[in-house]
Order: sequence, then C-alpha cells, then structure tokens
Amino acid sequence: MEVKEKQLPEYSSKDFSSDQDVRWCPGCGDYTILKQVQNLMPDIGVAKEDIVFVAGIGCSSRFPYYMDTYGIHSIHGRAPAVATGLKIARPELSVWVITGDGDSLSIGGNHLIHALRRNVDLNILLFNNEIYGLTKGQYSPTSPEGMVTKSTPFGSLDHPFNPAALAIGADAGFFARAMDRDPKHMRSIMERAHKHKGTSLVEIYQNCIVFNDGAFESYTDKKLRDDTSIYLEQGEPLIFGKESQFGIRLDGHKPEVVSLSGGFSKDDLWIHDETDHFKAYILSRFFDNNSIEGGFPRPFGVFYDVQKPTYEDQLHSQMNMAVEIRGEGDLDALLAGSETWVVK
Repeated sequence: MEVKEKQLPEYSSKDFSSDQDVRWCPGCGDYTILKQVQNLMPDIGVAKEDIVFVAGIGCSSRFPYYMDTYGIHSIHGRAPAVATGLKIARPELSVWVITGDGDSLSIGGNHLIHALRRNVDLNILLFNNEIYGLTKGQYSPTSPEGMVTKSTPFGSLDHPFNPAALAIGADAGFFARAMDRDPKHMRSIMERAHKHKGTSLVEIYQNCIVFNDGAFESYTDKKLRDDTSIYLEQGEPLIFGKESQFGIRLDGHKPEVVSLSGGFSKDDLWIHDETDHFKAYILSRFFDNNSIEGGFPRPFGVFYDVQKPTYEDQLHSQMNMAVEIRGEGDLDALLAGSETWVVK
C-alpha cells in the first residue's frame, strides 16, 4: 500500500504561539529563545501534531505551555527519560527537550548523560543561566566557584559543571553553544540541531535578569565580545578579535593564541572540523579563563556533529528480528511464565 506524503499547511510563527500568557520576568532571556523556536518551527517541515516539547521543572520548563504543539510538563530532571520513552513509542515525532542547568545537571544529571550516550533522536535545549531562578537564587551546578547566593552566603565551594565537556565525554553525536543575546545565530544552531539525527544538545547562555544579571556580559557586551568570543565555522580557521587580529593554532595537541600581526598567518591556524572528536574536546576546555593574555575565547557554534545509529532505530530493528525468530509475543503467556506452583 502506497503511503501518501503528508501535505503541510503554510505555517507562520504565530501558528506555534499558544493562547497562554507568557509568565517570565520582564527582560528574561527565555523570551528570545521562545521566539526563535517559534520562528524555526514553520521551517522544519514537520506538522504541528507531530511536534512535542518535553520539559522538567524550572523557569525554562514553562516552555510547553507557550508552544501551540503537544507538550509534556514532566518531573524535575526526568525530561530526557520521558522524551526517550515517547521517541521509542512514536519514532516519527519531532521531540524537543527543554531544560535548565539546575534541572538537567543536578537531579537530572544521569538522565541527560544516558540520553546522550544512547543517542536517542532528541533535540535538547539546555538553558544555562548559572543559577536557580524559579526557587529564587540559589547556586546551581554551573555557578562559578566563589559565587555568593542565598544558599552560598560565603561563596560557592563547588567546581562548576562544564556542559560542553560533559557532552563530549558522554560521546554525544552533536553539541553546540549559543546565546540568547544573539538570536540570529541561535536560530541557525537550533536548525542544525533539528537536522542532526540522534541526540543533539544545545547549551544556550541565558540571562537571568533578577538573580544573575550579566553573567555572560563578557560575551554579549559590544566592547568586549569580539575579544572574548569565537564563532566556529566548519572548514574555517579559528580567528577572533575586534580586527580579527588573533587566531588559535595547535602546537602538537596544545592550543595557543597567536597574533596574526606577529609572524603568523591564517595558514598557521587551527581549521575547525566538526567531525574531530579530539578537537571538540579541546574546544570544550576553552572554559575557565577568557582573557587574551592568559586563556582562550569562549567558543560558540557547533563543536561536534557526527552521525551514529540512533537508539530507537536499533531497538525497533532488534524487536523486528525477535518477532521473526520467535513469532508474535503472547502477553498472557509471558505473565503466567513457564514455571508455576500452587501454594496450599
């Protein structure tokens, strides 16, 4: 029987905006992320009824209410697990996971790691504001050391999680980083994540205007960002600076910042390769020190993008093979079991 391709209506971003009042603090970075997701949806070629947003708990997890698609507001930290079950049961759906740094990297840490290593075809957007916003300003797993918050009045002693290194270490097939203050770039990254078949994790630097305002100012301030940020482009050399005067080269496996007016040229520089796992891990360590003199610019863009077999495809293939070998299952027989006894 021939299956006809579904004819999609001509959607606009308004078609993906629900009738719910958006309840985030005025100026919250979540508004920009929501708008770009709504702008993206008409262009991904998927019917509204085949799109699902799954969230955990936190400010970001209000997201499904504001999307005019199917959605699940699930349990704290468990959104990847719920989304995995949904994708396995309905592999034809486009499943998006919305989570925050507190939701996904504390109570939900294991669920995130296992979704990444299994390579379920999910699009995970991790809103990182380095604070617990919904519960009013406690430090989170990504808060920097020494940060004073309501729960760390003398400064945090915890070393923060590095989501990029975590993803690369878990063998994620796709990792990228974007910022709420750069919506055009962020939208392009989310589009890349959708096109990737397998788990895609996009870390989005999101400003919490109430409890951690300016956390990413080094990368968003017009006077600073050119010297503290570097945008990754496949096949292009790693160049940054207000006048594109700096580059990054590899001395063996060790990266170093060089001046393009100091004896080095573009031919000497590191060429970005999204398929190189080793180089992606090096990029993930451009994390702790962002001054030109002592460290490296913070990378934005796609770090790593490699196609691998997805969990749900392999699972359904295994199930089909089992049916071919053993025939259709009998639930009653399975529940009864092959060994029974009578208790008198």
